[in-house]
Amino acid sequence: MALSPGAPVNSEAPTGEEAGGAAQMPWPSEGKGWFALFVIVLTMFITFFDSTVFAMLAEKMKGSFGLSDTALGFLLGPASVVAFVFVGIPLSRLVDIYPRKLVLAGGIAVVGLITALGGLAQSFSQLVGTRLFVGAGGAAHGPGSYSLLSDAFRPIRLPLVFALVQVGFVFGSSLGTWGGGQLIAWTDTMPEQIAFLGVEIFSWQLILLIIGAPGLVAALLFLMVREPPRRLPPDTNRLVPPDAPLGRKLLAFTGLDALKAINARGAVYWPLFFALAMSAIESQGLPAWRVPFITRTYGWTADEIGNLLGPLIFVASICGILAGGIFVSWMNRKYIDGNIRACAIIFTFTTVFAIAAPLMPTGELALTCMALTSFCGLAGAPAQNAAIQRIAPNEMRGQVTAFYLFMFTFFGAMGSFVIGTVSDVIVGDPAKLWEALLIVAGVFMPLATIFMWRAIKPYGEEVARLQERGL
Repeated sequence: MALSPGAPVNSEAPTGEEAGGAAQMPWPSEGKGWFALFVIVLTMFITFFDSTVFAMLAEKMKGSFGLSDTALGFLLGPASVVAFVFVGIPLSRLVDIYPRKLVLAGGIAVVGLITALGGLAQSFSQLVGTRLFVGAGGAAHGPGSYSLLSDAFRPIRLPLVFALVQVGFVFGSSLGTWGGGQLIAWTDTMPEQIAFLGVEIFSWQLILLIIGAPGLVAALLFLMVREPPRRLPPDTNRLVPPDAPLGRKLLAFTGLDALKAINARGAVYWPLFFALAMSAIESQGLPAWRVPFITRTYGWTADEIGNLLGPLIFVASICGILAGGIFVSWMNRKYIDGNIRACAIIFTFTTVFAIAAPLMPTGELALTCMALTSFCGLAGAPAQNAAIQRIAPNEMRGQVTAFYLFMFTFFGAMGSFVIGTVSDVIVGDPAKLWEALLIVAGVFMPLATIFMWRAIKPYGEEVARLQERGL
């Protein structure tokens, strides 16, 4: 997760005078920063509300389009990140050179519009197509948000700011679970197929039309955000000089420079990247299968699941943010590698709850274990995000963050596909979906925990080196 500004990427690291020039730049008004944070949190809420509700429609989509668990897993996960593979890194380059608020506004507008168009899909392939564009539209959100906030607030504020960003995830996931159950119950009162604007659609597709609209509102709010100045002078450490050949400018969009810098500090980065990837397979794959798992194993309906899981996830996540903030702050006072050391401990507890969930004798206990994994996930997330922003150089912060988030997004999206494939190929019985969840949790979460523990020492050494240079 650590990257030194002195990594051999392009130009030399800034001298003390240059670094001091950046440090002496006046900070923007915190009031404007808090408004930007509000819009980013709102966008995070909309994004995760939409994805949570979409996942709750899994059984509806499976029945309406006659899908296997493997096909359903692809729709719920990889379909939304295929585009990320091709456009995520280039879009993050836009974050580094253009006003971030414009990139963020365009991204959420695309997400909202394409989500709504999914409500008009006439086939499985058309629905997959909409998820491809949803993934492309959201690819720059993480890099753009973290980059903008890192220049809008003083470093001492960032742990709090990044913790507050998670509030959007908490409310989006919890209210999405509850609201999705209510919306599904509402559309269940309608005929299976209805007419909308002269098009025959399944009644549950109305939900996609509804949840897509708020994205356009968020896009308009982003246009009102005051873009903060970047914390490096414009002539310092430019990734690509203005007079560079066109080929060199295009090469910068591939992320090759950032990848070289990451690899130059591979002992620091790769354990963290692998830990994030392995944990994402389970943690992001599981939410897509919560409703099918509880339905098939315990016989609950979607609204029954939403009524219990929604409040559980909400309370567990809020408590996770608070407890995680206290725990990480305490660890940082004791250890130079406190951020990552805290994450390693949290990963250990997450592994226990993830493996326990599918083994529970009742639906209530299974959902409680799932809520506890959310508690742990929110407790560790701000520390991971603050760590990457602490050491990523400003001139390529967007792309470095994009690579980091790519591990989370890509492998997280693959998680639902992995679980579906394990269910079809290894377990072979849809009624025993719990076995697939157990296999995935039992394989990937221990690996993630081992990698996170291995990352502590090199990360601490990198932070110490940066501090010695006054960075």
